[in-house]
Amino acid sequence: MKTLKTANVGDTVRIVKLHGEGAIKRRIMDMGLTKGVEVYVRKVAPLGDPIEVTVRGYELSLRKADAEMIETE
Repeated sequence: MKTLKTANVGDTVRIVKLHGEGAIKRRIMDMGLTKGVEVYVRKVAPLGDPIEVTVRGYELSLRKADAEMIETE
């Protein structure tokens, strides 16, 4: 299973599934990260946390823990 956490800088990936449940999953969906959306990985901080992505035309920073819950292809 590939996740957003394992994507490299410069990759464009499509979200396949969101893992997690309850408030965490709802927060990820509220940020615009839903099934079928393309996400471009812009930057990764030196220690790997956070990850900066472009989704739906805006920049978003995600923690590694959140990025790990997003399955991609």
